[in-house]
Amino acid sequence: MELTFYGQNCLGLTIGNINVIVDPFISGNENAKGKVEIDAIKADFILVTHAHQDHVLDVETVAKNNPDAVIVSNAEIASYYEDKGYNVHPMNHGGSWNFDFGKVKYVQAWHSSTFPDGASGGLPGGFVIQTGEKNLYIAGDTALSMDMKLIPLFTKLDLAVLPVGDNFTMGIDEAIVASDFIECDRILGCHYDTFGYIEIDHAESKKKFTDKGKELLLLDIGEKLSV
Repeated sequence: MELTFYGQNCLGLTIGNINVIVDPFISGNENAKGKVEIDAIKADFILVTHAHQDHVLDVETVAKNNPDAVIVSNAEIASYYEDKGYNVHPMNHGGSWNFDFGKVKYVQAWHSSTFPDGASGGLPGGFVIQTGEKNLYIAGDTALSMDMKLIPLFTKLDLAVLPVGDNFTMGIDEAIVASDFIECDRILGCHYDTFGYIEIDHAESKKKFTDKGKELLLLDIGEKLSV
């Protein structure tokens, strides 16, 4: 599995010959300007954790550029896009489905979820992805939660994508505890530096993880990572 970081919570995953994009938010991210060509993004599946603008702004652009792509999210978000004529697969908390690229479980996240136009985005969530070779947890926007302790009961993770920007989500210290809860010491940080409320000190953040015997990865926009 190869991961590409597009900024904020937007990730590209290449799993075999399948392309997945998570929470497409590129055109509205000043930090991504000139670094990401949105029309070049290939997507067989579009995973959406919740309905906030910084997670869904470019869903329709990516879906229009990839007309066979399937939008995977909770029932409310899936219905929202189905009504617009897009291909969808609805899920809900605790449910799993075997897709072409692997098994996906939609799990709890503690946050809010409303579309920019005021439509309900249902309850926010995250995704646990099992590919048969590597396992990945994408937390979405969330506070630290005891629900995270359920994940390692079913899945041994190789990498977890956790928000670290604080203010709207958990911050660095809570993310360290979350890594204990999910029993994964290799963490990719997301939801930071996109705007003033969530700017972080990179060196200090990485040191806090290192001091606990863990690794915090803070990728540049467009940078790739082997999971």
